[in-house]
Amino acid sequence: MAKVSVIGAGSWGMAIAKVLETNGHDVIVWSHREEEARKLQEKRENESKLPGVRLSERTLFTSELKTAVTERDLLVLAVPSTAVRGTARLMASYVKKGQIIVNLAKGIEESTLMILTDIIEEEIPGANGAVLSGPSHAEEVGKGVPTTVVAGARDRETAEYIQNIFMNEVFRVYTSPDMLGIELGGAFKNVIALAAGVADGLGCGDNTKAALITRGITEMSRLGVAMGGHIETFNGLTGIGDLIVTCASVHSRNRKAGYLIGQGRNMQEAMDEVKMVVEGVYSAKAARILSQKYGVNMPIVEKVNQVLFENKPAREAMADLMLRDKKIENPEIPWN
Repeated sequence: MAKVSVIGAGSWGMAIAKVLETNGHDVIVWSHREEEARKLQEKRENESKLPGVRLSERTLFTSELKTAVTERDLLVLAVPSTAVRGTARLMASYVKKGQIIVNLAKGIEESTLMILTDIIEEEIPGANGAVLSGPSHAEEVGKGVPTTVVAGARDRETAEYIQNIFMNEVFRVYTSPDMLGIELGGAFKNVIALAAGVADGLGCGDNTKAALITRGITEMSRLGVAMGGHIETFNGLTGIGDLIVTCASVHSRNRKAGYLIGQGRNMQEAMDEVKMVVEGVYSAKAARILSQKYGVNMPIVEKVNQVLFENKPAREAMADLMLRDKKIENPEIPWN
């Protein structure tokens, strides 16, 4: 049994706490709001974010960060990407040197273009940052639906430790040293999922979604590899796997926001209606800047940015993608 704290009591924090609790670990869940922590301690369930998933009396809920962070074997950071830096900064004075901190959020910091594990280690010097990612909607993980993810760390020992903490008969964990590729896949797929949602909102069909997923993974892979990630990672669970589930699932907040935009809402109206952080909105700008920096052509990402931030009508953006210059699908394959 390990002492594990989950920093964040939203849908993903509650779902992963359920996995940890099921595995027999000593679990603490931290909420930044005292009132919410008290309610969770009483109800054992986040009724607004993850209804139907109840934690046992063994799990402690607290709003005291020192209580949650001090003398724990593993810390799991389950806050939205936009809150990672601020939360890590608050944690820093309580974290011991060498502490393993597993990031669950998916995104790139818009202002610095940093991946989230790098932000954690910048704010908490001496921390051992890691990532757990893959096609894993909280709504299904919390209910024990079979799910497979990847634990990324700089060394094999850390990755295997995380694997052993989380893995069970319905939550399978692979390991990987490609933390950069894992994080970039998790961030970029949210941008493509927005495009898939827009297509759904416009009334397009399965053909369109398949095209967006396929060409989306091409864009993601090219930029990710240019930045130092490995193509195998983008072809795996945290690349194509996460992209498929986020583009297709009814649980996907990014797909839902895109759907609302396709139906005629603007970006802010869509985000307000989703009522949760839409990570792809923040990652879209970063992906566009990175594509320009590394000289990688990303037409889907470019059109998503135009729709989100430049008031381009979604239907015009779709037409632009379809009427681009004629291309060879795979220029690397030679003609006879």
